[in-house]
Amino acid sequence: MLRTVIVGLDGSSESRAAAEWAAGEAQLRDLPLKILHVWEPVPEPMAQDRGRISREAAEGIARRHPGVEVTGEHVAGRPAEVLAEAAKTAELLVLGSRGLSGIAGFMVGSVGLSVVAHAERPVVLVRAPEQSDDEHEVDPVGIPSAAASLRPVVLGLDTKHPDDTLIEYAFDAAARRATSLRVVHGWNPPPYYAYATPANPVLQEALALSDSSALTEVLRPWRHKHPDVEVVEESRYGSPAVHLVDASREASLVVVGRRMRRDPLGAHIGHVTHAVLHHSAAPVAVVPHG
Repeated sequence: MLRTVIVGLDGSSESRAAAEWAAGEAQLRDLPLKILHVWEPVPEPMAQDRGRISREAAEGIARRHPGVEVTGEHVAGRPAEVLAEAAKTAELLVLGSRGLSGIAGFMVGSVGLSVVAHAERPVVLVRAPEQSDDEHEVDPVGIPSAAASLRPVVLGLDTKHPDDTLIEYAFDAAARRATSLRVVHGWNPPPYYAYATPANPVLQEALALSDSSALTEVLRPWRHKHPDVEVVEESRYGSPAVHLVDASREASLVVVGRRMRRDPLGAHIGHVTHAVLHHSAAPVAVVPHG
């Protein structure tokens, strides 16, 4: 089945920014784009007005991205449920998030978090106001420019539980953008080191070398599989979320994972992914994996 890039639209500036980003991603992947407008059931006259939103949005995107096949669809239902269900047949699902100034980063609403937690395909969160130039390096006067190369793709990787689906997505994203892949791994000493011994620079250096070597080994076969992708490895002491948020300021895309598992308390996003979703300065792709 031919997959599509699907973007959720609600008429907000956040969803419009997501639609523009999704159109560019569809072009990179040579896939059609579906603009999906989901709304709670309303009386028929209002439903007709809602239908015009998706049609007008599709027409506008098609004019601005002539190489992309664009369709619009409006569906009545609970947005989180409809979007998560739609993601099953998508290459990826794109949603908007409110961009806040300073360290506040994203404002990810309940719908976005629910979709991320339940979707079986990758979900990308795009902040507003996200501009296409934002993903490019700066020009000689220090302003991001579409004429410059794209910024790196950043991958957050847990070397103890690496997943092929997550790593493949990040390498593929970097290859399609003709940019480098920056792999960030944050580590902390095991509890029996942290609490059972005093500060020991020699021991910390040995642990750092061990973690750095583990990262290199995980990435070795992927370097061979994608020889055209320049890879920068960063194994850093401290919080993975903090390091990823810091790296996002110079990224075109941040890629993180979400482990799919059955939990009696419901779906789980993970604290690192949750933090990155709320504070990343770049679009975030959440890739579900086993």
